[in-house]
Amino acid sequence: MRYFCLTICLILLITGPVRAGELDVLLDSLREVAATTETLSSHFVQEKHLAIFSEKLLSEGRFSYRKPDRLRWELLTPFASGFVLRGDSGERWNGLSRERGRFSVERDPVMGMVARQLLAWARVDLDWLQQRYRMELLQNRPPKLRLIPLDPGEAGFIRHLEITFAEDLRYISTVLLQEAGGDKTLLRFSEVELNRALPEETFRAPEF
Repeated sequence: MRYFCLTICLILLITGPVRAGELDVLLDSLREVAATTETLSSHFVQEKHLAIFSEKLLSEGRFSYRKPDRLRWELLTPFASGFVLRGDSGERWNGLSRERGRFSVERDPVMGMVARQLLAWARVDLDWLQQRYRMELLQNRPPKLRLIPLDPGEAGFIRHLEITFAEDLRYISTVLLQEAGGDKTLLRFSEVELNRALPEETFRAPEF
C-alpha cells in the first residue's frame, strides 16, 4: 500500500508541471493566431439546460467581430434581439417590443460585463481572462480549457466555463457555462468566417 501511494505521488509530481507547460504552450499559440485575426463572424446555437426541467431551450443567432472593438451579438430565433458594440458604447434591441436603447460599457455594469466577455473571447485577450479566471487544460485535441472564476461574486453564480477551440486554434467551437445553481448553457459555433470584410453597417442596430 505504501509503495502504491508513493507511486501515485511520483506520477502527480511528474505530470503536474508538464500539464502546466502544455497550457503555457497552448496560450502562446492562441496569442499568435489571434494576432492574425481581423474579423470573425459565425452562426451559433444556444442550448439552455435548466436543472428543474428535462427539456432544453434552444435559440439561434449570428455573431460578428471586427478588430479592435466592434461587436454584434444577435439572436434570430425564437425572436429577434441583440446588441452591437462600437468601442465603449453600444445599442441593444428587442424585436418583440420593437424597442431600441443605447448603453455605455462604463455606466451599465451588466451590459459592460457581457460585452467585455465576448470581446475578450473574440480577440483572445488572455491577459484580461487570466486576471479573472484560473485556467486548466482539459485536453489537447481539440484544445479545451476550463476557466474557474477568481472573483467570489462571480463564483457565486458561475461554477466554471469550458472552452473548446478549433483544431487550428483560429476560433472557439463551443462554450459551456456551468452555473453554481445547476443550470448550464452550451454555445456551439458553426459556419465560421475569418478575415472577411465586415462593413460598418454590420455594427448598427436594425431599424423598426
